[in-house]
Amino acid sequence: MKPIPMPIRSPLLACLATALIVVPFAGTAAEYHALKEIPIGGAGSFDYLTVDSDAQRLYVSHGTRVVVVDLAKDAVVGEIADTPGVHGIALVPGLKIGFTANGREAKASVFELDTLRTKSKITTGANPDAIIYEPGQREIYTFNGRGNDATVIDAAKAAVVATIPLSGKPETGVADTQAGRVYVNIEDKNQIQVIDTKSHKVIATWPIAPGEEASGMALDAAHHRVFIGCHNKLMAMLDTTTGKVVATVPIGDGVDANAFDEGTQLAFSSNDEGTVTIAHEDSPDKLTVVQTLKTQKGARTMALDPKTHRIYLPVGSGATFRVLVYGP
Repeated sequence: MKPIPMPIRSPLLACLATALIVVPFAGTAAEYHALKEIPIGGAGSFDYLTVDSDAQRLYVSHGTRVVVVDLAKDAVVGEIADTPGVHGIALVPGLKIGFTANGREAKASVFELDTLRTKSKITTGANPDAIIYEPGQREIYTFNGRGNDATVIDAAKAAVVATIPLSGKPETGVADTQAGRVYVNIEDKNQIQVIDTKSHKVIATWPIAPGEEASGMALDAAHHRVFIGCHNKLMAMLDTTTGKVVATVPIGDGVDANAFDEGTQLAFSSNDEGTVTIAHEDSPDKLTVVQTLKTQKGARTMALDPKTHRIYLPVGSGATFRVLVYGP
């Protein structure tokens, strides 16, 4: 993902007054609606954000730092400094540390969850973008946009253990610990590549047609499905045992993130046009769009809290930079 400074938007109440376009949920949770906004402010672009449900914290990338929000108070409680061009944040609660992908310096910062102090930095491939934690091997993966590769870091040792060449520009990925795999979107090749987490090698490459230029990705591990948001305005669901696309649904323009809620079986696509497409996984072979949630233009990235089922989307710039909160 490329951080994009967003133009100043309407005031706080504008989002809350925004209408919803709703299709009734067939036996699922209530429709999503605007709950509140968390003001942040300050200069700098944004990209990914990450929820820590247990600690009730939200980590928001913001230019050269990561802003940390206390979700119990809806207030900024600190920041992780010196993260030039930060894209993503990955958390390792068991080790009480986290990692950031600093695109402009080709490094990953290691920080303490308690103090937010940076402990060290690790050199990665060029322009690390998305970053994930793979708990099976206790490793961090950075997906390096200009490097066309992935850097694998031993989380406990904070040291690089492998560099995995990829077929093109990686966007984002997900870890399937049960299968011992990491799936990663190759945006410029219309592919997903499958990495074996023990050998650190690509073991399969899957075409995503009819999808094109996939950006976001989410996993339903129980049903062996991944969801990808494609820039030709489709969300595709793939079978991770075969690599085949088994269903697609239409989504809004400018998708940049996806999420899947195991508790409600809902898949989300956040779209730059100012919508979130919400689809229900009716079965492992069927997706149905159940709601098109109106958000704000530019709110293209998203994080899901699986405990509260809320979604968080950053938007705006300067004094108007804030996080929009929606829930059932």
